[in-house]
Amino acid sequence: MQNFMFLKPNCFINDAAFDWLYPEKVQQHSKRHWTPLGIAKTAARFLAYAPGKKILDIGSGVGKFCLVGARHYPEAYFYGVEQRNDLHQYAQDVKAATNIHNAFFIQGNFTQINFSEYDGFYFYNAFFENLTDQDHIDHTVEYSASIYHYYCRYMFKQLENCASGTRLVTFHSLEDEVPPCFQLVDASNDLMLKMWIRR
Repeated sequence: MQNFMFLKPNCFINDAAFDWLYPEKVQQHSKRHWTPLGIAKTAARFLAYAPGKKILDIGSGVGKFCLVGARHYPEAYFYGVEQRNDLHQYAQDVKAATNIHNAFFIQGNFTQINFSEYDGFYFYNAFFENLTDQDHIDHTVEYSASIYHYYCRYMFKQLENCASGTRLVTFHSLEDEVPPCFQLVDASNDLMLKMWIRR
């Protein structure tokens, strides 16, 4: 864990300041694997549209989306599920260091989560690592195209069973996991960030 003795309140001011909260080996993955602050704020605004909403980040990594969302929307609850134990621990450490009380982190595979307990979902294509031979976070999990397709099918079915009005934000998604019952309601100019509502 980083030494947080000199932690300043402006750690949420930009990506570089936020990345400083993590060890250097984690910072190296920031541009490729962690949600940019601006994207996190935009996604959180859409998902936390009313007090008390429960939002799940599928494949939360070091917890950046949840922590940023929780900081800006203190009346919503942000949950992150991450299968890598070390990344989960980094998220817990930074949550404690930033004194954020409405972000929660679950160590495990997203297939162990009950989607019906949440009002919205954030997905920064956590499955894509299975389709490439480079830019892996580490080698502690198995990678394969079959795992990618399994995860997409599983998420598709879970989202399909969600209640009408459920919100979803995807970032850099191939949309294999988005069922047709979700209507696209907004998107960034480059179409990388998309916002959906279950009809």
